[in-house]
Amino acid sequence: MGDLQNLAKQLFRLFSVVIVLIGLIFIWLLTYRSSQKTKEVLVIDEQKEENVWKTKDALSEIDNMPDVVKKGYYLIAETSKYMGPNAENFEDRYSGNNLACSNCHLQKGAQAGSGSWVGILERFPQFGGRGNKIGTIEDRINGCMERSMNGRMLPSDSDKLVAIVAYMDWLSEGLPKERKAEFKGYPKIKIPAVVVNLEIGKQVYQKECVVCHGENGAGALNTTDGKGYNYPPLWGPDSYNDGAGMNRVITSAEFIKSNMPYLQATWDNPKLTDEEAYHVAGYINSFSRPHKLNTENDYPDKKLKPVSTPYGPWIDDFSPEQHKYGPFPPIMDFYKEEYGITKTK
Repeated sequence: MGDLQNLAKQLFRLFSVVIVLIGLIFIWLLTYRSSQKTKEVLVIDEQKEENVWKTKDALSEIDNMPDVVKKGYYLIAETSKYMGPNAENFEDRYSGNNLACSNCHLQKGAQAGSGSWVGILERFPQFGGRGNKIGTIEDRINGCMERSMNGRMLPSDSDKLVAIVAYMDWLSEGLPKERKAEFKGYPKIKIPAVVVNLEIGKQVYQKECVVCHGENGAGALNTTDGKGYNYPPLWGPDSYNDGAGMNRVITSAEFIKSNMPYLQATWDNPKLTDEEAYHVAGYINSFSRPHKLNTENDYPDKKLKPVSTPYGPWIDDFSPEQHKYGPFPPIMDFYKEEYGITKTK
């Protein structure tokens, strides 16, 4: 009887050990399969991350750029040095101020909401109301040269134009279709139905802008060589002229809302309200700047002239003051009722 009991105990122990081993093996299998699934998910996530299209960081990729693209990069990044007042050869001095193209087209043209050049070549040729004609991307660049840069046009066969266009094309490589709208122009604002309040604009400027652009709007020169600006002047003799698009309150407010204060705001995460951007844009454009000759020839079809264009002639009876400082909705309503034209700026 004792022998049977001992045998039973030994069998029970053996059975228990087997059960425990089976349990341990089962737990190990579950853990192993779970870890494998986790690894597979991580690999898939990493592959997805690698496949997400990102804007190019031109400065970090400059050594790998084709020569013509690299030339375009330097032209837009150090405009004053290569085709402005600081150019070594007089014949290369096309820009009339010391701004760089990248002072407005941020991240060297890659930043959404700042008139980005990503995908821009697909949108040209396009109709432009200012010239009342179909224009090329080269025409658009020369429009900036004459207005934002307060200078003169580059020749149609200019190697500088070729290089700038090549750089724009390089920026756009691989742009997915679903991302194209993100980089087009400036996001719209809800236009306040009031006159620009210069006092509010001044308060916004003092709070958000003065640290970079200075009390007198003169900007901050490049501290390395004093050629060009780290932060551009917003008015005065070295700023954009009065024929530039940025001299229109609505256009300026759209840019400011999406990009300023610098490195704090983006088009999808702005800091200023529509009203703050509107009033500070009016304040900035209340100061003097270089004069563009022959602006009376702009917009041959005056019906197509943006309502916030601050210089005449116009085809309406609203005052020059209202065209400069608003309110703009009544002017927009007039063009809608009189000509069936829906205006957004």
